Amino acid sequence: MSGVDEIKINVVIAERSYRLTVNKADEAKVLKAAEMLNERIKSYKQTYDYRDYQDLLSMLCLQLATLNVKYESDAAYKDQYLEQKLDELSSLLSENIGS
Repeated sequence: MSGVDEIKINVVIAERSYRLTVNKADEAKVLKAAEMLNERIKSYKQTYDYRDYQDLLSMLCLQLATLNVKYESDAAYKDQYLEQKLDELSSLLSENIGS
């Protein structure tokens, strides 16, 4: 990040305020992400027994990590599928151009 494109923003997550330096282009994304985290924490507070925010944040981390693993697995499958289809297409083109 270059200093010209950076701005300082405050985000609140689990009732704690954090001062961040972010790229101007990322400001809305960071604020939206903080809002999403707080919404999920609020939902967890209403649904689960917990001792403190660490319990809620741990559950949130696990949920987000699980989603990340799922998306990585899905992306790897799609990459393999696309590679297979491109190989098939390449073979068809080679056969027909060579004829």
